[in-house]
Amino acid sequence: MKALCITAIALLLQLSLPAFGLASEDLRRLTPEELAALPGTGPGAGSSGVEGIRSTVVSGDPTGPGLYTIRLSVPANVSIAAHTHRDDRVVTVVSGVWYFGYGSRADASLLKELPPGSFYTEPGDVPHFAQTRALPAVVHITGYGPTDTIYVDAASDPRKR
Repeated sequence: MKALCITAIALLLQLSLPAFGLASEDLRRLTPEELAALPGTGPGAGSSGVEGIRSTVVSGDPTGPGLYTIRLSVPANVSIAAHTHRDDRVVTVVSGVWYFGYGSRADASLLKELPPGSFYTEPGDVPHFAQTRALPAVVHITGYGPTDTIYVDAASDPRKR
């Protein structure tokens, strides 16, 4: 009887995962080494489009509806001009030092130094900008797609150069 109950509960949980937007293949447990080994691309959906940034989809699909997480590996000495995203996003700094600010233009006086373990939000349609300095940085960004990237000043969009 106990085995039957456990089986029934397991089946119920498996069948309810899609109701929460999760399929069994979406369940992931990754070590830092496994995360770093995931295949990445150049700048991808939801990233700034700046050359040299490596974007990796950790979970979900940032181009479609639903929850997603992307990992951005940003080289040292990179600046990202003010831009927005349509979706609300939350970000954790994994490694390095990330400098982040809110505003419609990149202003060094508005940057906050964020070491590993730091957290910040990117509310939808709120302009923000970022940079690395002497150290590269890795950040994990989670949002609810589809996402996009719109530069406040279209001339600053590196994808159009």
